[in-house]
Amino acid sequence: MYPSTLTQLARANPFSAPLFTLQKVEEPTQTVSAKGQSRRLAAAAVADSGDSCEFGSGKYYALCGFGGILSCGITHTAVVPLDLVKCRLQVDPAKYKSIFTGFSVTIREDGVRGLAKGWAPTFIGYSMQGLCKFGFYEVFKILYSDLLGEENTYLWRTSLYLAASASAEFFADIALAPMEACKVRIQTQPGYANTLRECAPKMYAEEGLWAFYKGVVPLWMRQIPYTMMKFACFERTVELLYKFVVPKPRSECSKSEQLLVTFVAGYIAGVFCAIVSHPADSVVSVLNKEKGSTAAQVLKRLGPMGVWKGLTARIIMIGTLTALQWFIYDSVKVYFRLPRPPPPEMPESLKKKLGLTE
Repeated sequence: MYPSTLTQLARANPFSAPLFTLQKVEEPTQTVSAKGQSRRLAAAAVADSGDSCEFGSGKYYALCGFGGILSCGITHTAVVPLDLVKCRLQVDPAKYKSIFTGFSVTIREDGVRGLAKGWAPTFIGYSMQGLCKFGFYEVFKILYSDLLGEENTYLWRTSLYLAASASAEFFADIALAPMEACKVRIQTQPGYANTLRECAPKMYAEEGLWAFYKGVVPLWMRQIPYTMMKFACFERTVELLYKFVVPKPRSECSKSEQLLVTFVAGYIAGVFCAIVSHPADSVVSVLNKEKGSTAAQVLKRLGPMGVWKGLTARIIMIGTLTALQWFIYDSVKVYFRLPRPPPPEMPESLKKKLGLTE
């Protein structure tokens, strides 16, 4: 029998890794679905009869990728004006002293249309990023869950979310990098180019293919911590909201109530995302504006205070952005009737090992 103190720790601390070793015991065979697949904890359960496809099928991944395209492409394009001012604050703080100054100077110099600069590379780049980010996250989450097994998946679920999201974002940033480079060049160098059609050929002629991928390492520095926080914080916040805030089980909530929980959890995750990724975001903005600079040189020049310029604008932008992304993504799942597993629960076999059941 396990000591009672360890049992209490396991039950009371949802964020810690397991602090004990489980001993192998004889267990009854796991419940198997009608299609012969054993129940996964990350998958939660067998798909409901009303679902349009099976959890983890090719159709499921494809529609999740489509949801990612809509959630990231639409939301990032919608906040282009704020993103433009944020980038200009980072690369020229002497001229653009605050958010409001940035907007007024931009409108005075370029007119209202100037606030939309960079919308095309933003839409294309972040649509491709969303496809890889959300699509591959579902792939890696199921893959790593299968490798861990049901009990370890539950015990290490936060680590699972972190690993799956980091793996997905690695590929997502490779898809995003070329369009991100064009976007920043258009937004932060007045007179360089006004459209994607002008910018991309000009950058290629001046610096070759490297111009589009020189910012990929800073992108990884910015986006991988951001995405790890985005997914892990969201997943655990949803779990805690249903456990401590929502007055009834998720199964008894309507679709609209579930989507409201999704939006709230997304906003909370977005605030933390903005904070952990902002220094690298400042480096990316300056790096894509300048020729011949390296990430280390830019970081040294900005200093410990300079990397936090524009943080307020980014918290507003990323908080709203992340909440809307999760809301759109979950709405796509609802519309196409994709499997939406409930928050994870401790497997019965693990409860027996911990002495939590008779």
